[in-house]
Amino acid sequence: MLVKAEHTARGSYPRFVVTNLEGAAQTLYDEGYCARGEMENRIKEPPLGLFADRTRCGGWWANQFRLLLSRCGYVLLERLRALGLAGTELARAQAGTIRLKLLKIGAVVLRNTRRVKLLLSSAYPYQKIFGQVFRALGSG
Repeated sequence: MLVKAEHTARGSYPRFVVTNLEGAAQTLYDEGYCARGEMENRIKEPPLGLFADRTRCGGWWANQFRLLLSRCGYVLLERLRALGLAGTELARAQAGTIRLKLLKIGAVVLRNTRRVKLLLSSAYPYQKIFGQVFRALGSG
């Protein structure tokens, strides 16, 4: 039996995992229980973070297309996480968090015939990570 007990500002939060697997309790918890929870979080990402549950169109093909776009967005976000966010605090962030902190930001866009320039606020807290992602994806 594995036991995890947390005490937060909200109070006690004990959890128990009963298993017939053999091995050290900490290893079973870290490599089995937590890994499964992480996978369940990844399964929930498309509906929650990328709106894959919005199939309100009248036709089947329109809904299929919406799901296809959502899945393409998830693949792009996963590649962004693997290539651009490796080694950062957002490397294991969920899709909704990445959208809020890196993609849904205010910027001034200046454009001329050869170049597009993004001017981020000096108060933007993820400027360093944004620049790292930009460089990692070969754009800077």
